[in-house]
Amino acid sequence: MNNEKIKLRITESGQVIEVAVFSKRAEAIEVVIGEGIHNMKCTLTPTRNGLAYAGSIKGRELVYERSREKVRADIEMLNPHVRGARAR
Repeated sequence: MNNEKIKLRITESGQVIEVAVFSKRAEAIEVVIGEGIHNMKCTLTPTRNGLAYAGSIKGRELVYERSREKVRADIEMLNPHVRGARAR
């Protein structure tokens, strides 16, 4: 089992935290913050300009400073058999 971890920045304080990735797609990244019974799940969605992913939990804004294209490239590098949606 490969537990991927990413670093998020809390915009309010500028603090950087490391969180576990639950699922990763170009449209959204789901992360798990905390451990054990005190964990919480947060969904990060791309910003309007596509240069970062943002989400909030308990009123705190979290930012993953990586563009949508870089995340898509990461996903394809980890699993090259997964392609985008096919046109019908």
